[in-house]
Amino acid sequence: MNVDLLKKELRKKASKGKATILSRFFKTGPGQYGYGDKFLGVVVPDIRQAIKGYVDLKLADLQKLLNSHYHEERLAALLILVLKYPYAGKTGQKQIYNFYLQNTKRINNWDLVDLTAEKIIGPYLTNKNKGILLKLAHSKNIWERRIAILSTFHYIKKGENALTFQIAEILLKDSHDLIHKAVGWMLREVGKRCGEKIEDEFLKKHYKQMPRTMLRYAVERYPENKRLKYLNSKI
Repeated sequence: MNVDLLKKELRKKASKGKATILSRFFKTGPGQYGYGDKFLGVVVPDIRQAIKGYVDLKLADLQKLLNSHYHEERLAALLILVLKYPYAGKTGQKQIYNFYLQNTKRINNWDLVDLTAEKIIGPYLTNKNKGILLKLAHSKNIWERRIAILSTFHYIKKGENALTFQIAEILLKDSHDLIHKAVGWMLREVGKRCGEKIEDEFLKKHYKQMPRTMLRYAVERYPENKRLKYLNSKI
């Protein structure tokens, strides 16, 4: 098992047609959020299949993948980290957590964040000081801000919402659409998993300040009448 073999596995599953589609989907054009990213044309299920025999790769090997210009190779490295994390023990989990945060500049698209932050950062910070998430929420790096809010999904699934609300308040005036979507999504998940009344408590305080996209995502699961009241500022 080595990095070069995994790269060959990924290329066997690559498609030029899919590479073109993915490049458009992840907005790689000039001025877009994914500008300059390159794609082999490998879909996520195929990446997951390819990495199964490479879970024992060392962090130094995974660093080589994370340094890649190809999106799928960076995603493969991150998904291997997710597979390693539950079985790494306390010392290994700390190493994985630190490694992840040291590489946030390479975790540079929404799927890379969404498939990994709640599986690594969220669990590691359980019963620990979570100040790092507040720091990330104030970052100039959009992907670090997205890591901050997506990491709280781990706690939402356990019925906890306080940290999600705290970070959502920080991000209320964020300028980027991808942060609006992420915050709205997490607020919707709070309503789904912790109760609509709990989500309402937050929304009633803040919905008039929210960017339209954030609010739309947050109330997506509400009954139509209630959803329209929020969208029309009649709550």
